Amino acid sequence: MIKQYYLYQKRRGIKITENSAIITKDLTKKFGDNIAVHNLNLKIAYGKTYGLLGPNGAGKTTTVRMLNAIISPTSGTAEVVGYDIITQAKQVKINCGFLPESPGLYQKLSAKEFLEFVGNLYYLPKELISSRIEELLDIFNLRGRENDLLEGYSRGMKQKVCLCAALIQDPKIIFLDEPTSNLDPAATRMVKDLISDLAKKADKTIFICTHLLDAAEELCDQIGIIDKGKLKVEGSPQEIIDSVGAKNLEDAYLKIMGVSKIDDLLAWREETPEVEKKNKKMKKRK
Repeated sequence: MIKQYYLYQKRRGIKITENSAIITKDLTKKFGDNIAVHNLNLKIAYGKTYGLLGPNGAGKTTTVRMLNAIISPTSGTAEVVGYDIITQAKQVKINCGFLPESPGLYQKLSAKEFLEFVGNLYYLPKELISSRIEELLDIFNLRGRENDLLEGYSRGMKQKVCLCAALIQDPKIIFLDEPTSNLDPAATRMVKDLISDLAKKADKTIFICTHLLDAAEELCDQIGIIDKGKLKVEGSPQEIIDSVGAKNLEDAYLKIMGVSKIDDLLAWREETPEVEKKNKKMKKRK
């Protein structure tokens, strides 16, 4: 099946390189006067799992959207699988799988119909779409529910279907923005194992944006910590831990960001919808 896919990709002019999977040089994105990503320089080898960590609004999602050729940078350059993200955006998209933090689903389709739809967007051969769907249904334990409408799925099951969609074309690079969001502990463990297998056994390059520091420490070969659009530190989990004399990645992250655990908790709490509503009501009373 994989051989068939790459023969198909070759006929379409898809480039398979032996160099770095992702290279960025001074990659920058501005929204008005706000600099979301500032002079980002990355070099990620094939088959590695890279974790981009940082608080909300740090520039993680903007970075992923640029690398997937969804939005264009303001300045700087980047190559993904050997293709320029601006001039060769179509080839970038074909070679990348992307799971956004809040993916959209067509609720009136079944899981199988939705995956067939996604496969057709990539112009995959019909027989290849069918075989990939069968394989992914087994991997994500969705067998028996594939013909049910997505509107009847739990949030965790919908996330599994979105993961299947990100993998349908057997991409060389997989971008995952909070991949374990809405999953129960068993499914979270399954996703972690799958990510590990994809990188180590299937020669996949994985780029993860996550708030789960224990998952990043466990899964990632290399980690970058970004804040206010700037890359603060980069290295293996152990290198980052050792660089600040921390006992684990969570402690290292908090030291690098210059916050205590209680400060980090309060910052997170201030960003929740419930607290935002409460704060607005209090301001109105004043």
